[in-house]
Amino acid sequence: MSLQSADRLSASGTDNALELKGVSRYFGALAALQDIDLTVKPGERRAVLGSNGAGKTTLFNCITGDFLPTTGSIRLFGEDVTRFPPHERIRRGLRRTYQISLLFGNLSVIDNVYLACRGVSRARFSLIRPSRNDSLMQSAHDLVRAVHLDDASASMVSELSYGQQRQLEIALALAGAPRFILFDEPAAGLSPAERQDLIRILNDLPNHMGYIIIEHDMDVALRVCQRVSMMHNGRIFKEGRPEEIEADPEVQELYLGGGFSHG
Repeated sequence: MSLQSADRLSASGTDNALELKGVSRYFGALAALQDIDLTVKPGERRAVLGSNGAGKTTLFNCITGDFLPTTGSIRLFGEDVTRFPPHERIRRGLRRTYQISLLFGNLSVIDNVYLACRGVSRARFSLIRPSRNDSLMQSAHDLVRAVHLDDASASMVSELSYGQQRQLEIALALAGAPRFILFDEPAAGLSPAERQDLIRILNDLPNHMGYIIIEHDMDVALRVCQRVSMMHNGRIFKEGRPEEIEADPEVQELYLGGGFSHG
């Protein structure tokens, strides 16, 4: 399915895209998450910010099913997925990028994206080679274009710059027209020019496609989200619009002077 056709789809019903209630995650005596309540509406873009160790990645792992919460519940578009394994959440429209690259370096850009499209399609187990008119191949080309990699479509992934590889990871996350995406520090290691390109890519995603972005670069995060949740010591302690969070004295004291990058 192309991005254009996916954009005509809307999230079904009036359920929230994502809803966490009382989610905690313990590792022995260590509380990585404590009593998290989080609600994200369909199509909403949310940033989750916080210093290292605040619990952001553990939060993502609980949402994706890589970790099951010790307590609490997780609902995805109204359905309780608290105990679902990751692949069942993927089937319901959830995707994620990772801080560590998960690309096939010895394949081309278009082949990586095609495999991602095929992997979430009904034809994923077919051994038949794709034809020239394969709809999944067209979807792959649409996704390559959406992440501004048209000129590198035939290039081997191993030949790409680091920034281009991060763009490709976004294309893989877009395969299969997901309804909700978790972006795990997509701007990490990017140059200023590449960060600007990332902002354009994220802002140009179809309107129905909501996401949460974890990001240390606060300037990027505040330009691609509608609301911000601030985490500290495994808890969400502040939420608001980007301009409210940026101007909040407590946020400035805890975070703006303590490790966030700017520009």
